[in-house]
Amino acid sequence: MLDIKMIRENVKEIKQAMLNRNQSINFDQLLNWDNERKIVIGEIERLRLKRNKESEEIGKLKKDGKEPSSEFLAEINAARNRIQEQEKQLLLIENKIEDFLLHIPNIPDESVPVGKDDKDNKIVRFVGEPKKLSFKPKHHWEIGEKLDILDFVIASKISGSRFAILKNEGCVLERAIISFFLDTHKEREYKEIMTPYLVNQNSMRGTGQLPKFAEEAFRCAEDDLYLIPTAEVPVTNIYRDEVLEEFMLPQKYVSYSACFRREAGTYGKDTKGLIRNHQFNKVELVKFVKPETSNEELETLVFDAGNVLELLGLPYRVVLLSTGDMGFSSAKTYDLEVWLAGDGIYREISSCSNFKDFQARRMNIKVKYSQSKKKEFLHTLNGSGVAVGRTFAAILEYYQQEEGSVIIPEVLRKYTGFNIIKSK
Repeated sequence: MLDIKMIRENVKEIKQAMLNRNQSINFDQLLNWDNERKIVIGEIERLRLKRNKESEEIGKLKKDGKEPSSEFLAEINAARNRIQEQEKQLLLIENKIEDFLLHIPNIPDESVPVGKDDKDNKIVRFVGEPKKLSFKPKHHWEIGEKLDILDFVIASKISGSRFAILKNEGCVLERAIISFFLDTHKEREYKEIMTPYLVNQNSMRGTGQLPKFAEEAFRCAEDDLYLIPTAEVPVTNIYRDEVLEEFMLPQKYVSYSACFRREAGTYGKDTKGLIRNHQFNKVELVKFVKPETSNEELETLVFDAGNVLELLGLPYRVVLLSTGDMGFSSAKTYDLEVWLAGDGIYREISSCSNFKDFQARRMNIKVKYSQSKKKEFLHTLNGSGVAVGRTFAAILEYYQQEEGSVIIPEVLRKYTGFNIIKSK
């Protein structure tokens, strides 16, 4: 959420920042409500002051053994009713302002390239060079079905499209990837945490999923709870409405979770395989940091996410997203895109974002500085560390052999207990 004071004082710049994000927003309406709010607050304060003076007069009269006139009492009651009316009006205006602010995306960092969509993203670097196979590579769903470790037909019968069943060595490989990610990130001083998969509205609102993207979420209507789209939601909310001492920062967490997304608006896109399912596993990295260190912390977050891909021997590239391709809550995002040999393309496997104080303002998370005793909103960051299903797919495609088997990357073998998956 943006600070309304900042919008008020920099409305021209904010409008341009939104246009850079392909958003045309009528800030005039917001500022009109803000002015109305000030007027109503002023009227409430005036009426309260008048009521307090009149109450003092009543006290003096009673002290002198006198009773206030009925006209005087009626005037006080009228003032009380007027205050209640104005307070209702103030609440109505404040709700309008809050709803408006909740729909405004974050301001892009100055270092983010201005652009309309992903075509304007900037490739920062390539890590590793894809090896050339001596045969035509297959897609991961073809490989997985032949090895009897993936089954999309049964999953569709059980749940519908965009679900997958893992079988046999596929289950072991999935668990191995998760354990490897968690262990590796803990070596980088991330604290492991496991959270609920169901969260309330406040948690979804705090990280920016609500109200803007309600149609993307799976909601349990009877309990008014939401299945998490990513562990970012519950993990970032652990400090909601808290003040962290300066010495406590940075706080770094790693969390495995299942994730649930409707993928609304993506029908016809990536319908095969593990790339865009309604349920998938992911290991998430979340940071709480001081504002003055968040840019540096984003760079180390990208390194930490990329490190697991390098250890797996999977080529990838780092892409800085343009203003038109960034997520709603992000001020700056790097995507890590892994090489998928089946199609011979790079596909996103992690998004690492600096949200600055956007989420912290929604969740009221502050840092208290030891010297000045000043309190201000801290900065939050998160990134996939990384998507497990997409890693599973990338391994099958990159390490496939011509006869149909798949070699297991060396770093995973202590978790799997086998070096190769062969056809039965």
